[in-house]
Amino acid sequence: MEPEQPAYIAEPTELVVGTLYGPQIFFTSGQGDSGYDYEMAQRFAKYLDLDLQMKPFANIGELYAALKKGEIDIIAAGLGDTPARREQFRVGPPLYRVNQVLVYRQGTPIPKNINNLDGEITVITDSAFVDTLTELQKSNPDLVWNQEKDKDAEELLAMIATGDIPYTIADSTSLDINRRFMPELREGIVLREKQPVVWLLPANNSDKLMSQLLAFWHTEKRSGTLAHLNEKYFAHVKRFDYVDTRAFIRAIDNKLPKYQATFEKYAGDIDWRKLAATAYQESHWNPNARSPTGVRGLMMLTLPTAKQMGIKNRLDPYQSIQGGAKYLNSMLERLPESIPASQRMWFALASYNIGLGHVEDARKLAQAQGLNPSAWRDVKSVLPLLQKRKYYKKTRYGYARGNEAVHYVDSIRRYYDTLVWIDNQNKLIELEKAPFQTAENTEAESIQPADLTQPQQP
Repeated sequence: MEPEQPAYIAEPTELVVGTLYGPQIFFTSGQGDSGYDYEMAQRFAKYLDLDLQMKPFANIGELYAALKKGEIDIIAAGLGDTPARREQFRVGPPLYRVNQVLVYRQGTPIPKNINNLDGEITVITDSAFVDTLTELQKSNPDLVWNQEKDKDAEELLAMIATGDIPYTIADSTSLDINRRFMPELREGIVLREKQPVVWLLPANNSDKLMSQLLAFWHTEKRSGTLAHLNEKYFAHVKRFDYVDTRAFIRAIDNKLPKYQATFEKYAGDIDWRKLAATAYQESHWNPNARSPTGVRGLMMLTLPTAKQMGIKNRLDPYQSIQGGAKYLNSMLERLPESIPASQRMWFALASYNIGLGHVEDARKLAQAQGLNPSAWRDVKSVLPLLQKRKYYKKTRYGYARGNEAVHYVDSIRRYYDTLVWIDNQNKLIELEKAPFQTAENTEAESIQPADLTQPQQP
């Protein structure tokens, strides 16, 4: 009897990475895929000469099960290093470190002691925060908390912001990112300092992968990649406060005159002030602006979009305006005809921000809820649902930062209203200075000041 030949095991062609959606982990938008874990996974796959497949899961428990079943090779989901995880998996080297902080809502009493909270803490099932609370309970026997299986960290923070729950725990990086969209969030007691964020590997048969990961990590650390990504995703970025318009008005005086004629030239069917407001939201009219996702220039174009629009140099502000205007006009043309002219711009701007596919998903969600998918106010109300697993799992394009798209469009509308107001004030001043009874002044007298103070429709 001939000896049995060993079964042929094909060499892998791709690295399958299990992950969770989140702004600092992995997400897709109109500007492409992004996230700290995504970028590192992309680099690791290239290091291994494999294709990358990012596989998002609904919650941490599903991630664990997938890794144990061999459905994924590695977990890269912004998870902390805990004793409980070390019992089940192998832990990779630290990518960055976070503090675990108690989060509460502005306007409520500042929590000073974990034992004297005015309500319960709500955390995610299987999260590192459960381990922290379990450890704290040993010396604080009255400490109790709720666990949520069907919500993610962002959803719990949103519930704090709306006052639906009194307390949760968040990683300091996640809190910093989300406070830019939910300013009601406040940082309370630090419950754990400098916890390493790591990737998880299978407990068995992962010696080779762990060896490769360690070698990769050392290479990236030496080359400065880790420091670069930390600065890229977690460094504090001061964003313009739309309540205070003074900075924007200064920019209108100091920066806009350089570019106004170009906005007017390439706006096409768009009111040039809407184009200018979009550029300000994107870059604060900084021709050298750059985002974590690699978009650049005054209109923050991706490289593929710039090429598609025939733009050779994204850092040339005039080319950037031309490309951004062309792209925004193309978005307007691609929208369904059912969307009225007065609202098409807001749908186009949301598409510019998170992608036309995600906006179409939101329109379908609106229709399913008995709302008008062609009314911006209705679609605006459901866009944040694209961040909730209950809803995005049923959509074609999946998770999107719908809250950010709403904030994006609202900000542009405010900038636009300010531009219109200033523009009309200038027109009134010109009318007042014009000599009486000239042909120009006679024509201008038919335009009443009340008409000039109203923002124009797109």
